Amino acid sequence: MAQRILVPIDGSPLSSKALEVALSDYPDTTVTALYVMDPIGSGFNIVEVMRPKFTDGAPPGSVSMEYWNEWYESAHEKADDLFDAAQELADEFDVTLATAVEFGDPKHVIVEYAEEHDMDRIVLGSHGRSGATRLVLGSVAETVTRRASVPVLIVK
Repeated sequence: MAQRILVPIDGSPLSSKALEVALSDYPDTTVTALYVMDPIGSGFNIVEVMRPKFTDGAPPGSVSMEYWNEWYESAHEKADDLFDAAQELADEFDVTLATAVEFGDPKHVIVEYAEEHDMDRIVLGSHGRSGATRLVLGSVAETVTRRASVPVLIVK
């Protein structure tokens, strides 16, 4: 039976490397590239969000619809660009690639997605730290490794 491999991608070099590892190491599988739209971790400008007065009908401390729509469109464009690059790589390895976009905190969304979609494995990039801290996993990788009910391969 063919395995289903989940690879979260975010545009970082290590997420690209994780995708390449998944595509090369699991050739008879379906690989799902998952992009998580994270309003907090993806540059959501808190100064812009905490407006001092009502703007565009948004009360203080909230997000105007204009700002929200701009961020949402930008996140979808980034996902589309990442998926295009992922598809090109998948074509090189002749592996079937599925794509998915979810919204939320990546460390929780990745685990939930894997469980809800019966994934057999998660292949996840660590992050690029240097020196002694390179031995420590990033918070997303660590949480996914601890909470996933399926095997997790961390790519450095």
